[in-house]
Amino acid sequence: MRSWPVRICATLLIPFLILTAAPARASADPSAPGAYPVGYADVSVSASGRSFGARVYYPATSAGNGTAVASGQFPVTAFGHGFFQSISKYASLGSHWASWGTITIMPTSQGGLFPSHSAFADDLNAALTWMVSQNSTSGSRFNAHVRTNRLGLSGHSMGGGASVLAAARNSSVRTVTNLAAAETNPSAKAAAATTAVPMQLVAGSNDTVAGPSGHQIPIYNAKLAPKQLRTIVGGFHCGFTDSGGIGCDSGSISRATQQAITRRVTTTWLLHYLHDDTTQYDAVWGTSARNDPAVQFLGVQ
Repeated sequence: MRSWPVRICATLLIPFLILTAAPARASADPSAPGAYPVGYADVSVSASGRSFGARVYYPATSAGNGTAVASGQFPVTAFGHGFFQSISKYASLGSHWASWGTITIMPTSQGGLFPSHSAFADDLNAALTWMVSQNSTSGSRFNAHVRTNRLGLSGHSMGGGASVLAAARNSSVRTVTNLAAAETNPSAKAAAATTAVPMQLVAGSNDTVAGPSGHQIPIYNAKLAPKQLRTIVGGFHCGFTDSGGIGCDSGSISRATQQAITRRVTTTWLLHYLHDDTTQYDAVWGTSARNDPAVQFLGVQ
């Protein structure tokens, strides 16, 4: 028979073993890559009467083009590019979100000199609809891998404004997080006033292209709660992209620093709202978020 001291020690040891065996996600750095290798695939989207190309980044069994999707079902976020910008400029962010378990689809549509903001919003929603359909499509690499009731929207600049338009039109969307969202035609500000889902607007304080005062703050003010405006101190418009170009601005922090902050702020938001990770509350709404020296906080739950 086991002695009492041994039994007591075993009893005390069990909780310790449980704690040490638990996943370390809550304490992991959300600006660093997550646990999943990242796969990607270029796809042809056909949904809701729309057709266009897109790239999908997803949690995979191994990194690379067309590799198998990791075991499990994952939320989806549709991301809209900026005006006249290639989706390749957002590869690092799409890959990052996928490494943390969020499938990210980036439409290539509306990339010319005369894009339709309204059509781009519809394309973002069509991308989500297409991803949901893949969950039950035999032979699709995403078959049985899509968490169909956890859908998000995002984008940069024009694409950020379009994500607000899209959210106002799609009752299946659970949350929005976007970067330097620009006012659009039709108005993203007006659309925000009718959008009830939690929305995070990420801005750069030094943005001279679509800065907070003329773009994100009006959208924020019009938005119904819950809403949040996180302004990266020293951040700039092109700091949200992987490389610059003609007409780009600059900030008082480096692109690498701004992108690390962007990954951290948006990843915790997606984990909180699409992955139901309650351990992210402090980073999203709590003391850590409100006292972050790198990111100004404005928000209402």
